[in-house]
Amino acid sequence: MNPVTFRGVNPPEKTGPARRSPYQRWPLYAAGFTTAFGAHAVAAGLGAESQDIGLSLLGLGILLALYDVAEVFLKPVFGALSDRIGPKPVIVGGLLAFAAASLAGLWAEQPGMLAAARLGQGVAASAFSPASSASVARLAGNNTGRYFGRYGSWKGLGYALGPLLGAFAILAGGFGLLFSVLSGVALVVAIWVLVSMPRLEPMPRTRYTLADVWRQSTGKTFLGSTLVLAAATGALGAAVGFLPALAARDGLGTAGSVAVVTVLALASSAVQPRIGALRDRGILTDRPGMIAGLSCIAVGILIAATLPGALWIYAAALLIGVGIGVATPLAFAHLADSTPKARLGRTMGSAELGRELGDAGGPLLVGGIAVAAGLPWGLGALAVLVGAAAFAAPAAAASHASSTREPR
Repeated sequence: MNPVTFRGVNPPEKTGPARRSPYQRWPLYAAGFTTAFGAHAVAAGLGAESQDIGLSLLGLGILLALYDVAEVFLKPVFGALSDRIGPKPVIVGGLLAFAAASLAGLWAEQPGMLAAARLGQGVAASAFSPASSASVARLAGNNTGRYFGRYGSWKGLGYALGPLLGAFAILAGGFGLLFSVLSGVALVVAIWVLVSMPRLEPMPRTRYTLADVWRQSTGKTFLGSTLVLAAATGALGAAVGFLPALAARDGLGTAGSVAVVTVLALASSAVQPRIGALRDRGILTDRPGMIAGLSCIAVGILIAATLPGALWIYAAALLIGVGIGVATPLAFAHLADSTPKARLGRTMGSAELGRELGDAGGPLLVGGIAVAAGLPWGLGALAVLVGAAAFAAPAAAASHASSTREPR
């Protein structure tokens, strides 16, 4: 059967008072920040320092792709594992593996060691990222919007601030310092998860046939939510790369160009918790909210593509950031509420796979069309696809307000 699409599929987890403490969820937000920060900090550093470490364009492309390739193939696998053995050991093990893999980057002047570090980080992130999403869903009870808003806010900060913090670390001490910082952050977060996160029991195993898995993966709820996530993340990836290029073309200096990304990041991070809270209170429903978010992103991209000048670029960054902040927590919360607990990990892993494809596909689409027809046409094509993805936004069968909401 297709996943149930009404609220109440996942009643609150019976974990007692510990579940109601916000401190139980903070390490999960930190885990989300870690994977996003690690991905974008190293990617930005590789692009900036590729000549100094002797990388060809092909070598640079391969190193950039290793992290995402590992995640695309392994996130559903580790998500399913978290359903079987419980998410906490998967999160802790993944973070420890991330810390260990980052140490290989201490020999970053050797491309082979750099590739090993990048691949190892991607494999480790494939473990703790979907398990963290599933844990947020299980600990949220009837407040999935609020807590996915906070989780997405911290993850968005990692995506956008990673290049800035990574560049600072490289300037201060080279790749060795950057990978040391990443290793230390992952180790601290692993200990935090081990100490503060409650243990969530493995869910009872449910036997699925291949036909069941196919129906679940092609159901409107899953596909619609995942397309919304992919569109929002694709816009984020393209905006982080191309909005600073537009700003530089219009005469803004390095600081002004970087500030465009900062505006986008702050807008997205500020909006997500508030959108999630509105959803939980029944003021905002999923489908209209997702449509509004993707529409806002599309308008922002069109402004960047068609209206020159620093003011319009900053306006575009603000609109794109707000749109991402609206669509992302609603899509994740909708998935969490419509998925049986027994396969939350697998579903979140598969949804994260969709995000990774969007993250890679957005910049590739814009760059490919820009080479042939110019950057405005590339951005325009992305805006059309993001707007089209709004039609896939799934509808909820019932109100999200609930009289059995978890105590605050």
